Amino acid sequence: MRSLRQALLLANVLLAGLAPFTLHAAPVNTPLYPEMPAPAAAPADPPGLVALGRQLFFDTRLSEPRGTSCASCHAPAQAFSGNHGSRTGVALGSRPTSLGTRNTPSVLYLRYTPPRFFYRDDDALAPIPFGGFFWDGRANTLAEQVLGPLFNPLEMNNRNPSQLARKLQQAYAPEMRTQFGAAIFQRPAPATQAASRALQAFLRSDEMTPFSSRYDDYIRGCLKLSAAEMRGLRLFKDPDKGNCASCHKFNDSSGNPARSMFTDFGYDAVAVPRNRRIAENRNPEFYDVGLCKTAAQLQWPDSSQWCGYFKTPSLRNVAVRESYMHNGVFSELRDAVAFYATRATKPGDWYKNGVKFDDVPPAYRENVNINSVPYNRREGSKPALSDSDVDDLVAFLQTLTDAAYIKQQAESANK
Repeated sequence: MRSLRQALLLANVLLAGLAPFTLHAAPVNTPLYPEMPAPAAAPADPPGLVALGRQLFFDTRLSEPRGTSCASCHAPAQAFSGNHGSRTGVALGSRPTSLGTRNTPSVLYLRYTPPRFFYRDDDALAPIPFGGFFWDGRANTLAEQVLGPLFNPLEMNNRNPSQLARKLQQAYAPEMRTQFGAAIFQRPAPATQAASRALQAFLRSDEMTPFSSRYDDYIRGCLKLSAAEMRGLRLFKDPDKGNCASCHKFNDSSGNPARSMFTDFGYDAVAVPRNRRIAENRNPEFYDVGLCKTAAQLQWPDSSQWCGYFKTPSLRNVAVRESYMHNGVFSELRDAVAFYATRATKPGDWYKNGVKFDDVPPAYRENVNINSVPYNRREGSKPALSDSDVDDLVAFLQTLTDAAYIKQQAESANK
């Protein structure tokens, strides 16, 4: 149980003598699973399709105007995250004046992300959503997700499938005809869908799923973590301290790294501070409400209950990212961890205008998670995590960096 709204609903249910699962109708247009599925990899794609997808991913000719590729924002040096040179916490698009409203997530390990589904968690009053792509889950599949930036005016800015199909035909006619048949360019829509399948194949490839971090070697029994890293691991798991593993799921008793994705693929309303560097946020009436827009489009019952909810990202390679949280408000990993630790006990450290949860519309602030540890402390009380605990958690999170990015970080530091 995460939010004030859920707590009040439960109180009403108990007073009325009702069973909690009678509160809400079943979700519409999204499957309901009786058990939480284990992370499962998508099937392997043909090598030729993967190679084509890799070419498309790094091609700067596919934006309008030219000059921006998928890799411009999902930069290999930042574990396929980053913001294209922007200093605002959100990405710069293909035009000099176009800035997004959300932080660019890493696209590593996406082969394990499931389509949207509902599941009733142990402490939930009703089934809650998991899966899907983007911060708000609006794409159900990876093939659907990769098309979004290609047509978003704030990103790669193609006007329509016809414009993109012409670029694909000029640059990749032989390769795409080999993969999809001679008639692939007869209509724009099949050509753009074919490109999405190729991009999906690359993003699901072994290259994008390396499992080469020190943590992975630790669970394989190949190395030992330092004392600080082990303290951080224990804090990460401790339900009375960090409680990180309640959402960032992992299994350190399994030698299979795929059992440690460091996300449950779910959503939470953590109410990060408003990022005032984002242009849209200069308008006090503007709010990014997250999952509830997707919920309304999918006709989920009471879609407003999901306003303020955003996807729980994987923490793999979190230490090499430029920005943190859905709005990129933090530029340092330690600040992000400290926010979780002291949001409840020292809100004045985070909400500079004196208004708690200032990036959530006032009408939906009751959706914010105030019941889970460490958010359930009173203002002015002792936080669940000390400063040294925060340092140890950061030390553990740094063990999740894959080998290629450790090397790149070292090279950058030596320049």
